[in-house]
Amino acid sequence: MSMKSPFACDPDQSRGREFALEGAIARGPRSVFQRDRDRIIHSISFRRLRHKTQVFVAPDGDHYRVRLTHSLEVAQIGRVIARALGLDEDLTEALCLAHDIGHPPFGHAGEDALQAALADHGGFDHNANTLRVLMRLESPYVEHDGLNLTWEMLEGLAKHNGPVRKAPWALAELDAAYPLDLSSHASLEAQVAAISDDIAYDNHDIDDGLRAGFLTLDHLLELPSLAEQWYAIEARFPGAPRDRCQRELVRGQIGRMVNDVLAETRARLDDSGVASVAEVRAAGRALCGFSPALQVEERALKRFMYTRLYLHPEQVAAAEMARDVIACLFAAYAADPALLPSTWQERLPVANPARARVIADYIAGMTDRFAIEQYTRLTGEVPEGLRNV
Repeated sequence: MSMKSPFACDPDQSRGREFALEGAIARGPRSVFQRDRDRIIHSISFRRLRHKTQVFVAPDGDHYRVRLTHSLEVAQIGRVIARALGLDEDLTEALCLAHDIGHPPFGHAGEDALQAALADHGGFDHNANTLRVLMRLESPYVEHDGLNLTWEMLEGLAKHNGPVRKAPWALAELDAAYPLDLSSHASLEAQVAAISDDIAYDNHDIDDGLRAGFLTLDHLLELPSLAEQWYAIEARFPGAPRDRCQRELVRGQIGRMVNDVLAETRARLDDSGVASVAEVRAAGRALCGFSPALQVEERALKRFMYTRLYLHPEQVAAAEMARDVIACLFAAYAADPALLPSTWQERLPVANPARARVIADYIAGMTDRFAIEQYTRLTGEVPEGLRNV
């Protein structure tokens, strides 16, 4: 077992939970961060990720990634980095598994549609919605709303991309109820979860793009760093099947990024002189990240992926249809709340913005396929152009 670093979060020193009502029952010899992880895995909102868009909208193919498989892959990368740095692996894993729980159906297209629907009511932000789901909406316990996760878990989800200068309404409400010190950086575990997310989707989206035929090897060879790795693979495995070599390219790229993050993070930690979790939060900058050279490459890769994959004409068309589906659902429920399930009708506030936000809560919790089913039930039309793989 790896030795813990002095700047690792210590479950025995946790700041606790919002609702201190659970101490009487101990279900197994688990740390508080292990309990957080298990609460995420056993939650309904986590299970729904298996039918939520990652890259391709409502994919029919069994081999394409969805939010659930992406989250599992992020967690695997996160655990490797956390272990190498001597961080708390359980907290890192829990953050990785939970980071996309707030995404609505159809990924960023669904988010854009809910943002437009709530434009006059505070807007919609998937990261803030993750906190809203975990702290208020997913409520399996008798004593309190939400999963009652640790402060360190909630802080990490709120700030995994850095300090929050202007909190969206959902996060602002939650922070007022249970302050998360939004102005500081988060723990190293949260920073590892964020960079692991980048590593996972940068490379696994290449894999899915190749599988779908939206990307080709010739496209990838436009990037010097990928071309160099590809030619090395060809030299190492002459005559090997191309599809296997392409997967070797993706694996090698992940390993290269992980090793770069480890070296750069260790250098930043040494340079900063931090010796505690509090000093990590007060460092004034992220201490986990890519080296300057790889950061340039990674940004070039992201630009390439937007041009070749995310903004591919078929992707754009599917996203437009997805936005129409979400906009239609929101308009229908707002006009006639009787269309909502009875449990949601009972909790629906009388006036906006609270009323519109609860309608958005219901829609954001839908899976891709459930949203399609509801759209078809309401309109009598099947959005045929929605699935593009």
